[in-house]
Formats: sequence, C-alpha cells, structure tokens
Amino acid sequence: MATSLSAIEALKRLRDGNRRFASNSNTLDSRLSHQQRADLLAGQEPFAIILGCSDSRVPAEIIFDQGIGDLFVIRVAGNIVAPSQVGSVEFAVSRYHTRLVVVLGHSRCGAVSATIETLLDGGDAGSRNIDSIVNRVKPSVQGLLDTELRNDRAALHQAAVRANVRASADHLRHGSEIIESMIEQEDLMVVGAEYALETGLVDFFDGLTGEALKV
Repeated sequence: MATSLSAIEALKRLRDGNRRFASNSNTLDSRLSHQQRADLLAGQEPFAIILGCSDSRVPAEIIFDQGIGDLFVIRVAGNIVAPSQVGSVEFAVSRYHTRLVVVLGHSRCGAVSATIETLLDGGDAGSRNIDSIVNRVKPSVQGLLDTELRNDRAALHQAAVRANVRASADHLRHGSEIIESMIEQEDLMVVGAEYALETGLVDFFDGLTGEALKV
C-alpha cells in the first residue's frame, strides 16, 4: 500500500486540520467503528510521519484533526532523535512511501526546561536515563548561552525549542542513508514545526533555515 499524497499536499492537510482544531471546528469523530477497524486490517497508508514530544498536551492526531490510520506517530520526550527514532522513520518512509516527515516541538517543553536548568543551575536531571535525553538536547541550547538570551530564560526556552527541532530534523536528514537518498530522489520532505500550547496552532518552518513555510 502507498500513500498518494505528495509532501506539499500532506503539509496542507496537516495545516488545515490544525486550523480546524485551533478554531474548535474539528471534524474528527473520536469513535472508532467496527468498519473502520476492519478497513485497516489490510494495511495502513499514513500520509505523514510525526516525530513529536511525549508531552500529554500534544497528541498529534488530535491537534491535526486526523483519524486512525492517517499519521505514523513517533513520540519521545524532547522530540529527540536517537537510533530507534531514525529507524522508525526509515521504516515508515520505506514501507509506506510516506513523503512528509514533521519534527514537532512545542512551547513549554519540559525536556528543554530540564536541559536549561542543568546547564545554568548545575547538577543532573535526576537519573542516567533522563540525562540521556537531556544530553541530546544540550547541543541545541549551549550555543544560545553565548548570546543575550542567557539572561532571559523565557526567550531562551523559546529559542531552544526551535533550535532543538532543527537539530532533530538535521539528524534525520543526514543521519540516515535511506532518508537522505529519498530526499534527493523521491521528493521526501523533512520539516520542523512548533505547537503553541497557548493558541493550539502549529507553526511549520524549514528544518534547516528556520524560515516559515508557506503552504
């Protein structure tokens, strides 16, 4: 089975769904019928891959107003990229021919806050396993500490969320021969996005330059 949506078409579908969600005009029926389950037994055709944060306030299907079978969702604290996340994306783009990968960060991210606290206040995050997450976010924050943002934690956090998304997107682009090849030859797109808890809106941007995407 293969999705028929191009990366741009998939991006527009996500944007439109998010606008419905943010304006409280969702169309998604959360109930799953027997027929829907039966239809999906034959396989899945996710039109987009979302690598997002585990934060309970950012459920991808809901904020994009999509149903079961529409999105291939990978969630991990801080939307970091480790080998298992790369492998999950490789699996989805290879098996389902999905043409859009979105690295989704969000405002008030706890993993980013923990990283900032560790760097500025010292100490560790609480365990070796949590430290492994914080250590993957650190490179995105450290460069910002050499700027005036060091003295404004709110602004630092906001910039760090974006920087962390871009770092994860870059890792996906260049940390996988499969993904890199599909970007070059098969029109696969890897983009960044930030969900605002305050408004419900998702801002899509180029994962490399940080520039807003017009879709």
